[in-house]
Amino acid sequence: MNIQFKDLIKNAPLSPGIYKMFDGDGNLLYVGKAKNLFNRLHQYIDISKLENHKQIMRTLVKRVEWEITGTENDALILEQKLIKTLKPKYNIMLTDGKMYPMLALTNHEFPRLLKFRGKISQRKDVFGPYPSVYALNDTIKTIQRVCKLRTCNDTFMNNRSRPCLLYQIGRCSAPCCIQQNDYDKNVQLARRILTGDSEPIISDLTAQMKMFSDKMDFENAANIRDKIAALTQTTNRGIQRNQPYTPNLQWDKNVTDLEDWLHLKLNCVGVFDNSHLFGKQPVGAMIAFGHDGFIKSSYRHFKLQDMKRAGNDIAMMEEFVNRAINDGPKLDLIIVDGGPAQWNIANTVSNGRIPVLGVAKGVVRNGDEHFIMPDGSENRELAKDSPLFLLLRTVRDEAHRFVITFHRATRAKQLTASVLDEIEGIGPTRKKQLLQHYGSVRSIMDADLKSLMHVPGLGKSFAEKIYAYFHSDVL
Repeated sequence: MNIQFKDLIKNAPLSPGIYKMFDGDGNLLYVGKAKNLFNRLHQYIDISKLENHKQIMRTLVKRVEWEITGTENDALILEQKLIKTLKPKYNIMLTDGKMYPMLALTNHEFPRLLKFRGKISQRKDVFGPYPSVYALNDTIKTIQRVCKLRTCNDTFMNNRSRPCLLYQIGRCSAPCCIQQNDYDKNVQLARRILTGDSEPIISDLTAQMKMFSDKMDFENAANIRDKIAALTQTTNRGIQRNQPYTPNLQWDKNVTDLEDWLHLKLNCVGVFDNSHLFGKQPVGAMIAFGHDGFIKSSYRHFKLQDMKRAGNDIAMMEEFVNRAINDGPKLDLIIVDGGPAQWNIANTVSNGRIPVLGVAKGVVRNGDEHFIMPDGSENRELAKDSPLFLLLRTVRDEAHRFVITFHRATRAKQLTASVLDEIEGIGPTRKKQLLQHYGSVRSIMDADLKSLMHVPGLGKSFAEKIYAYFHSDVL
């Protein structure tokens, strides 16, 4: 039995991720997480060292699958999601959700944002789990800044005669003392944020901020700007955590296997992906790899030039592949993230000069992939625990990471651009001078003409222009 189990896990990577164990009938027995999948799975070889229920479970295992994640925290979150949705028989220690911090919105006229560790069945509106209390508290702060929901208990709320400090610092709307008109809307907004729907929210808020700015309602514009800043800061922290990740691949051997599989000689392979938000900020990216690993010097970002293609993934892919072929490094193979449509457009652009391989997603992004071969045929035979399958999934995910990071950075740059950009003649240098002098756009908006004229390097004419922009009813 030990030898058979060793065979099941012999290709496990030295990477963080989750693993799933199945019996001979294909029933899911157990889901676990690991900082190092290879080390964790090898702990199951000696049955005598396992807990009693795992000893029984281990004797039933006939198949083991795994999914690589970027970090151990990502593995934890994915593990919890799978346990809650799939309910594996032997996850008896985790199925009640007691081990990790959660968030809930209480059933109340003015719902409270509540953190807890307890059975999920005790709460109706539950979000999480969170990998740490720090991550949970960080989320609460964002919700407070954007939605101003209360966090106090009902007794505290019912006995207030005036707003508390959280209201004073702009983190609660004080339903205890102040008439509420938008609390329900803010609860719905909080639910969207807690379910990962923040990017469309930022887009909506940006449109609202521009509307208030056009109406010269700078107080409301500034309030919305602060909400955008809070959400953008959270998004940017996600970008910082989303660093390039390379499992323990044997690059030369794996790329040689790819050459043998495709009957090609490969020095440089380009992998493409697109990203946009409802057609806005449409961007693309190409990463490259060869026998020695990723070729960072050949990575490319693309901003869409033909905006008629925005939001059309196939048309965007056509432009980006065409630009890479004409202006990028010499490619021996193109890999696209997508099915027949993406493969067809890349193959058409290539016009037979460069073979194309499509990595098509199934129902589940990681674990159900199949391939569109250079001759257009479909391949579902590549073993999902093979080093070659792991190579193709890894380079696909690196392209996805690279384009998503670029897209978020592009969006963040646009969203954080201040109203100063709308003032004619105020370029990057003067904008920097103003912000260094005052510290914030809010202070610039509130400054009088005399104060603006004392900004080093600004000059009287630009001081008057800025003052007139924010105080047109005065000048």
